[in-house]
Amino acid sequence: MATDFPGVGQAELQARGAEWTAREIAQQPSVWPQVERLVSEQRAQLDRFLQPLLTQSSLRVVLSGAGTSSFIGDCLVPALSVRLQRRVESIATTDLVSGPQLRLHSDVPTLLVSFARSGNSPESVAAVDFAERAVTDIHHLIITCNAEGELAKRVSGLRSAHLIVLPEATNDRSFAMTSSFTSMLLTAALAFGVLRPQSVTSVANAATKVLQQASAAAQRLVRREFQRVVYLGSNELRWLASEAALKLLELTDGKVVALAESTLGFRHGPKTVINDKTLVVVMVANDAYTRAYDLDLLAELRREARAGAVLALSARQDGLPEGDNVVYDGLRENSDFELAFAHILVAQSYALLQSLALGLTPDRPNAAGVVNRVVQGVTIHPWSEHREHVSRR
Repeated sequence: MATDFPGVGQAELQARGAEWTAREIAQQPSVWPQVERLVSEQRAQLDRFLQPLLTQSSLRVVLSGAGTSSFIGDCLVPALSVRLQRRVESIATTDLVSGPQLRLHSDVPTLLVSFARSGNSPESVAAVDFAERAVTDIHHLIITCNAEGELAKRVSGLRSAHLIVLPEATNDRSFAMTSSFTSMLLTAALAFGVLRPQSVTSVANAATKVLQQASAAAQRLVRREFQRVVYLGSNELRWLASEAALKLLELTDGKVVALAESTLGFRHGPKTVINDKTLVVVMVANDAYTRAYDLDLLAELRREARAGAVLALSARQDGLPEGDNVVYDGLRENSDFELAFAHILVAQSYALLQSLALGLTPDRPNAAGVVNRVVQGVTIHPWSEHREHVSRR
């Protein structure tokens, strides 16, 4: 398995507390084919579990996780809604647990898809428990990287559930989720048929080259010492932008301010964040219609020249205005969902190298212990599904 991060020696990474983060970013193109084989091996079991549910026109599919894991659901919703022609929603466990009476519909058949790296976050387990108690016809698809986590252990006590435990390599040992994010996203896409198994090889092969480009581009950007970074994208790439911003916040311990917005939404106020210390990264879509909006904003930002830099990430050269562009090979015909796997490699690489440039230890960037690999300090308060304000829709 490839674990070398381009441009930074292994000895330096070890000495600077970045070994695991770098390894987990670099290994992704090698891990994804393992994930595809795992899902293929479980195909018959998955179909026996999912197909009877997906024939129900009233089925509600809820994708849920906390933090980075919640963005998996967000990224999946557009393509999965089209694929299933069913009601598909992404609800973070942190939202579900704080207001179950607002989000759990007792008389609506529901498939709760739970994403969790460790499966030990209190909200992850509580969301499953609350759904079990509140929804009459509830089913669970649990996708986790940790066979020993509380969520994986909870499966045996559920009425209707299927568990997918990803390869051990995906259970990121570093603070920030990188390979666990893309691997759980890939798993769900394969499980529901959003992504064809044969697409994984082409995406992984292209990503190996993208990783080299990502490291080179990130090294150039780090030298510019940006204080603010904005990630922009449309549809599924809009939520990928949120994950990219979170990675930068986490790995720089909040020293670089990062935010995300949709391409069209950026003009509606958030654009005021731009100054000469701001980097704007536009995750350009392949879809021709969506791409037109991305290119419009990209040209506008470069014409106005207010930002310190405007970087375009794209799988196609056509239509890109002159400027700082990273153009990937081998992905020009891929869907925007598939393109997400390349875009996030650039964001992860930049976050890692920016963390090192700030003198931090990326594997544990928050020395004060305010944030942790598995969230701490959460109290799950007693809740009754029989309270009058529980939704009965």
